[in-house]
Amino acid sequence: MRKELTAYHEAGHAVMALLMGRSVQKVSIIPSQNRLGAVTIQKGRSKQVQDKLEAEMLILLAGMAAEGRISGQYNLQGAAQDLRMTEKLAMSRAGNARQATKLIHKMLDKTQHLLSSKGTWAAVKAIAKELLEHESISGRAAKHHLELAQSKS
Repeated sequence: MRKELTAYHEAGHAVMALLMGRSVQKVSIIPSQNRLGAVTIQKGRSKQVQDKLEAEMLILLAGMAAEGRISGQYNLQGAAQDLRMTEKLAMSRAGNARQATKLIHKMLDKTQHLLSSKGTWAAVKAIAKELLEHESISGRAAKHHLELAQSKS
């Protein structure tokens, strides 16, 4: 089950990154020293989104949100690094802890909403399935799954 949840976590990050116009290089559930999987996003190569900070928060939260849709609860420990980075971004936008917390909750709601779209969730499932079979897929394959799922919905 842990490997399946990790696959959904990384698939969530990858799909949200693609939705935000970011270019994904690789998606992996091969564990390293301090993480169970990873999504490699190409630096600098992105379509211009209106709010880069918001897009970054959505990408960071999408892993935990996708995993939570499968398990029925958020794995705060597994998403600790993503949450720390999200908190830093929220603090830079909001200025104080209370407003930052409100912003994080708003971004988490938005993340859940975006992932719940039929085509988007189908892409997350397809990427997770392929990760479970191969442990690592190219960004091109992830983008293909998203485009295919969106065209069907």
